[in-house]
Amino acid sequence: MKKILRWVILGTKGGYNRAKIIIALKKRPSNTNQLKNTLNLNYKTIAHHLEVLEELGVIESSGPNYGKIYFLSDKMEEQYDDFRNIWEQLEK
Repeated sequence: MKKILRWVILGTKGGYNRAKIIIALKKRPSNTNQLKNTLNLNYKTIAHHLEVLEELGVIESSGPNYGKIYFLSDKMEEQYDDFRNIWEQLEK
């Protein structure tokens, strides 16, 4: 998971927004629209990043397609300290 986090946060163009989504989901599971409002980002941007993070196993979802709730996967919860270290590198 640490290698995936490094790549998805530090090695890709959308890494900063993906990191913000991870932090927001750690605080509170949310749907796409709630994240859009919380992070002040475009709905399609949020949806794209959620899709990438879910494919990589960083987040999981529950519920029907409309209003689907996203939350951190168990693996991500276990690796959250590693994520915080990566986030600190990104902020520098």
